[in-house]
Amino acid sequence: MTTLDIAFSTCPNDTFIFHAMLHGCIDTGGLNFIPHMHDVEVLNQKAFAETFHITKLSFYAYLKLKKTYEILDSGSALGYGCGPLLVGRSSDLLTPKAKIAIPGECTTAYLLLKLWNPEIENIEVVRFDLILEEVKKGKYDAGLIIHEGRFIYPKYDCVKIIDLGEWWEAKTALPIPLGCIAVRKDRSTLSLKNDIESLLRNSVKYALENRGASRDFVRLHAQELDEKVIDGHIDLYVNDFSISLGDTGRKAIEALEEMARWKKIL
Repeated sequence: MTTLDIAFSTCPNDTFIFHAMLHGCIDTGGLNFIPHMHDVEVLNQKAFAETFHITKLSFYAYLKLKKTYEILDSGSALGYGCGPLLVGRSSDLLTPKAKIAIPGECTTAYLLLKLWNPEIENIEVVRFDLILEEVKKGKYDAGLIIHEGRFIYPKYDCVKIIDLGEWWEAKTALPIPLGCIAVRKDRSTLSLKNDIESLLRNSVKYALENRGASRDFVRLHAQELDEKVIDGHIDLYVNDFSISLGDTGRKAIEALEEMARWKKIL
């Protein structure tokens, strides 16, 4: 039996899609996986050190790591109407000197923020699930929120300044590529790429066909326990692109890379 380290976030969409392959719900064909769960920016940074055989990555990080990691066709988070939001206690607070909390310098959210407004410079990295509370306290003028944040920001007396997903869709007419699953390009791992990809696809399909099977696992690791928030999160980020990127998904990734290179951000 071959054992591989697999890393992903604690967010509902990730725990939802990985549950089946980690809990014996599908045949893993002699592959055994040791799970490691971290915040997405921690995963991005660990990928630069080539820590895990298989890992979740922000697409911005993946574009920086193409020589080291190869993307899988399954498991990605892409979609329409699911982009990161820039929020604040008031939309009037966004000035050139505004202090903005971001979830990580290698997150796709931060790349989109820079593509939207290259002049934004006064940023500080804050763990994604702490951003709204810190904005509410007044420590930051605005916060760049991802994951469950888009469902709950009104509870923190915040208003939307810009939906960067909507901005992206208006520019490109393509889904926004947020995160992907990638395998390390060492010989032993890369030789298993097709097997891993097939297992992950089967795990996603199992999750979608047996939505209740993963609920305890998802709730165990979720930052926000409200059932409607969890379901909304999964519905938004797990879709047909999670089963296969397809031509549209790959075009979206290419468009993100081209725009980042044109703006000299990548």
